[in-house]
Amino acid sequence: MMATMFVAVLIFSACNRNNGDNKHEYPSTANVIRNAVKDVDGNKYDAVRIGNQVWMAENLKTTHYSDGTEIPLGNQVSDSQGYRYYPMGSKSYVNSYGYLYNWVAVMHGESGSDANPSGVQGICPKGWHVPSSAEWQELTASLKSNSIYISGGNEDHLAKAICATWGWDNCSEEDAPGNILTTNNASGFSAVPAGSVDQNGQVGGLGSDAEFWSSTDFTGIPNAVFYGVYYYIPRVNIGNFDKYEGLSVRCIQD
Repeated sequence: MMATMFVAVLIFSACNRNNGDNKHEYPSTANVIRNAVKDVDGNKYDAVRIGNQVWMAENLKTTHYSDGTEIPLGNQVSDSQGYRYYPMGSKSYVNSYGYLYNWVAVMHGESGSDANPSGVQGICPKGWHVPSSAEWQELTASLKSNSIYISGGNEDHLAKAICATWGWDNCSEEDAPGNILTTNNASGFSAVPAGSVDQNGQVGGLGSDAEFWSSTDFTGIPNAVFYGVYYYIPRVNIGNFDKYEGLSVRCIQD
């Protein structure tokens, strides 16, 4: 488990929505593998190699586990029943942003893990798994090791390198994903701001935040670790959420 953790403190700023389209375009700096994986529903996903890891370059949008079991569409929150949710409550957003899933759905009955690799297939297609916090940390370490992924000369300013060039709210904050979208996504990770489902079942955040579950429990309380990027914050944030909240999922290759 992780020894230390912080929850991102979000400060609202005056920015405008950028209503981009779903674009699977990557910069020349990205090591992209087209149609690298197919889920049990038949959805195909691009992947990207960053350092020694291969990550899905799109958010998961499966409605079934790899064993064929359906993941129910949720209209409430739960820490015991796995659910998937529409971003902003609308099916029209799923193709571009994927589904949001609670942690129970993501883990599919497996125990939490902070190993690298996590060893948790969970909701992911065969040959892929739910990344642990340790694997997310390896990703950020790989980004820090290459200056093309660092914004403004600050090695903690990595958010632009993993955020897509579309969909993010516009913001004047220097080195933030919402500032000059065309300079985003040097890595090809293509994080899109699908928002989340909060502990009260409220859906929001489309355009402003991308938050991804890890397979790692948060020590001492019944939460799990997530990694997130926000339109006005230059760094990649780490924190913990209640397991019944709905977040995006990226799988990593075994």
